[in-house]
Amino acid sequence: MDTTNTGTRCEVCGNDYDLAFEVHAQGAVHVFDSFECAIHKLAPICEHCQCKVIGHGVQAGGQFFCCAHCARQAGAEEIRDRA
Repeated sequence: MDTTNTGTRCEVCGNDYDLAFEVHAQGAVHVFDSFECAIHKLAPICEHCQCKVIGHGVQAGGQFFCCAHCARQAGAEEIRDRA
């Protein structure tokens, strides 16, 4: 039995997977075997709570936050969850 995979190796976990996919971002090409690995590598990190931002997030003062609460905790009082 041949167990050699003909896929591409994930740059995060190293898995050689025949359904790997590429993500083109900011001029670079990344290869992943799952969205989990893509998020681990590419998602920004909240400046306040350090969680991975996998939604829209908010930006204030050149910093990226997961939510308005974290932005306010960091001093961006003008940020609101709702308009």
